Amino acid sequence: MRLADEHEAFRTTVRSLVDKEINPHIDQWEREGGFPAHELFPRLAQFGLLGLEYDPAYGGEGADHLFTFVACEEYGRIAAAGVAMAIGVQTNMATPSLHKFGSEELKRRFLAPAIAGTAVAAIAVTEPDAGSDVAALRTRAVRDGDEWVVNGRKLYITNGTQADWVCLLARTSDEGGYRGMSQIIVPIPTAGFSVSRKLDKLGNRSSDTAELVFDDVRVPVENTIGTPGRGFEQQMSQFVIERMSAAYTIAGQCRHALERTREYLQQRQAFGEPLAAKQYVAFRMAELSAQLDLLHSHNLQSAQALMAGEDITRMATVAKLTAGRLAREVADLCLQFHGGIGYMEETWTARFYRDMRLSSIGGGADEVMLMVLARLDGFPV
Repeated sequence: MRLADEHEAFRTTVRSLVDKEINPHIDQWEREGGFPAHELFPRLAQFGLLGLEYDPAYGGEGADHLFTFVACEEYGRIAAAGVAMAIGVQTNMATPSLHKFGSEELKRRFLAPAIAGTAVAAIAVTEPDAGSDVAALRTRAVRDGDEWVVNGRKLYITNGTQADWVCLLARTSDEGGYRGMSQIIVPIPTAGFSVSRKLDKLGNRSSDTAELVFDDVRVPVENTIGTPGRGFEQQMSQFVIERMSAAYTIAGQCRHALERTREYLQQRQAFGEPLAAKQYVAFRMAELSAQLDLLHSHNLQSAQALMAGEDITRMATVAKLTAGRLAREVADLCLQFHGGIGYMEETWTARFYRDMRLSSIGGGADEVMLMVLARLDGFPV
């Protein structure tokens, strides 16, 4: 499957936007530990980037999934992974369930502003004692008349300090394990809600990440996305989109990093010739480029399968696992081949090395991806 001319033209548009509207500000945003989402997102919305596949009735573009594929790859050229991740949360993590399962009223109140960039969204699933093990989450929403009363804590929430609403996964019945959960839209500010702290991270520093507290937060029951009690299944569906979009972005990040490193190796002289002339250097670069080609092909095949309505759970899991591992290897090699200067903060490789470490943790750790694949293969793990 090949991309059409319209997809490649769109790629040019997104790349220009990244180069002109985002990258010139990255160093400042990294120093400040966050970026102004309420300023950047409306600009992205002008190009339709916050609702590519969503219904035009809510401001979306109604485009095919390959436009998301292209956009995510180009976000890989953003000079800090944190901004790319924050955009991904808005478009591919916090809003897919709302678009697919939400009521007409919820879509108009929350999805339309998110697509327009006037509202920043976040997804609140992870907790202090329930990260990869979603079934262990403790945040509860107890029904009181026409309201949910929410109590609990959520951790590692991207866009958490800037969000205007969160897509919250909470336990809404006494059924244990995966049963009895619901997805609920919680507007911010709401009485009882607070950001207890902004987290200080190793990398992705331009993305604000927070711990959220829900203390008797009252939310209308009508803010429930889809069917009460089916939140886990809905969230798993949302995870598939999240993991594929992450794999698309990581492929773009790796491609750009290898391009930049190749250029450096061709210019850097050592022992009377360019570093690129060293066989080991050339072979390792070629090897990683070949692995990246395989990931790109798998991603494109997965996108095609998704557009055909197929269940891509396995494909998304393979993509996420492969992308995370490849990102770590690429980041390590790029820094290594830059030598001492690559270890300095003045060189892009230092930030890239820190940022890419999250790729095997966030959105489903490598170990969880392996567990999912093992179970799909019939192993009782």
